[in-house]
Amino acid sequence: MTVVHPITRAWITTGGTGAQNYDEFADDAEITAIIEENPHSALGIEMPHRAPESLGKSFLDALPDAVTRLAEAKADGSYTPAEQVVVLYRISAPGEENAYGLFAMVDTDQISTRADEPGLVIRNEDVFIAKVRERVALAEALGHLLSPVLLLQTGRGDELHAALAAATDAAGAPAATDTDQAGRTHAIWLLGPGPRQDELTALAGGGELVVADGNHRSLAAQTGGLPRFLSVITTPASVAIQPYNRLVSELTTTADDLLARLRAAGAEISPIDGPVEVPAAGGTVHLRLAGRGYAVTLPHVGENRLENLDHALVERLLLRDVLGLDPGDKRITYVGGDYPASWLTGEVDAGRAELAVLVAPVTVDDFVAVNLAREKMPRKSTWFTPKARGGLVVAELSR
Repeated sequence: MTVVHPITRAWITTGGTGAQNYDEFADDAEITAIIEENPHSALGIEMPHRAPESLGKSFLDALPDAVTRLAEAKADGSYTPAEQVVVLYRISAPGEENAYGLFAMVDTDQISTRADEPGLVIRNEDVFIAKVRERVALAEALGHLLSPVLLLQTGRGDELHAALAAATDAAGAPAATDTDQAGRTHAIWLLGPGPRQDELTALAGGGELVVADGNHRSLAAQTGGLPRFLSVITTPASVAIQPYNRLVSELTTTADDLLARLRAAGAEISPIDGPVEVPAAGGTVHLRLAGRGYAVTLPHVGENRLENLDHALVERLLLRDVLGLDPGDKRITYVGGDYPASWLTGEVDAGRAELAVLVAPVTVDDFVAVNLAREKMPRKSTWFTPKARGGLVVAELSR
């Protein structure tokens, strides 16, 4: 019996509703600008307090606005209903290999967060509980899920990839397409009950599924008591991991004292002449302070691979021990790979931040090894691309 199931009642975009997921932004003003430019964007529902007409309200106070926007989108034909479907998904761009996925529902009771907890769905990162509470409140208010959890099929990924490629090739014209901010085309096809649906759900649920994007959304499904959650099941051949950097708006000490404390902790520091870029490989992180750049090799602790990942060392040694900042401190912004190094260093140079921390991307091998051992990745350490688009397929929840 597979853990992947058709969507009992889905709402499929007719175009114009696709959006980046709510947590892909370094600046909330970007969300408002996107909604203002495209009022049909699912972001207006996912982040109701950032919509232009709702600014000034708290997230919870703006939930009735989200309910109204979704109802209006369904009424005006922005979405069309479908029953008992899975949705084929292809992301394409010139010069890139196609990425494939399957929109479906996954059993919440399969989520596992430690080695002694049974389940095929592995959640791999610590989370910020305030964000989880917001996702729970949104699902309860809407009775729908708009943003999928991206799951990586590690057991039968090659078979699933081939099957999805064949299915999309044979599916004819897509039900809808959407173009993202990077110029990639997101195409979807509905697949109703039958042998092919059964084959794909069996392959999608045929091995351990690692949460590649959506740790907060998957925990929200558990916290909110949802029996199943909306997912895109994808394959290792469809994704890559990009850098996930940090921006600190305000230091708790001087720049010189920060460097001195790092040296005292055993870090090796050397100046960078020229632009500060993301390191080419792990083992060294790059810092941008006002007018200065440094390459920093942080000291390893013991032999544990997880504790010595660059993101873990940055969180523990630089942010916590040197700066005294908790990972959830509002002075820290987690900036995904869609933003180039020049954007982060530009924020420092413009005085809008005091420190940029550029970290080499985690390798897929390290990511998979940590997850299969049921250990947790450091917070905000993996920025998978391409990302599944929100607002293309909406799952209505049973009341």
